Amino acid sequence: MASTTPTRGYSATKDQLLSRLRRIEGQVRGVQGMVEDERYCIDVLTQISAIQAALDKVALGLLDDHANHCVIGASDETRDEKTAELMSAVGRLMRRG
Repeated sequence: MASTTPTRGYSATKDQLLSRLRRIEGQVRGVQGMVEDERYCIDVLTQISAIQAALDKVALGLLDDHANHCVIGASDETRDEKTAELMSAVGRLMRRG
């Protein structure tokens, strides 16, 4: 029986992506522990910066996967819509902070 689950741009690297997200989750828990232990503010901020950089790397990878799989691979009828969707996501990522 054929699967009805759509293939995503990140499907080929899903395990690697999940591993990276679990690592980030652990970093966030570590920052929570630092706050509970009343660690020095700059040390906490340094860890938050590292988490943001790791999330940015994940986001850029997902954008790349989406561009290559969902936009370039889109049918002529949906390519403009997929491109607009991609650019909207890029805009949201750039406005954070």
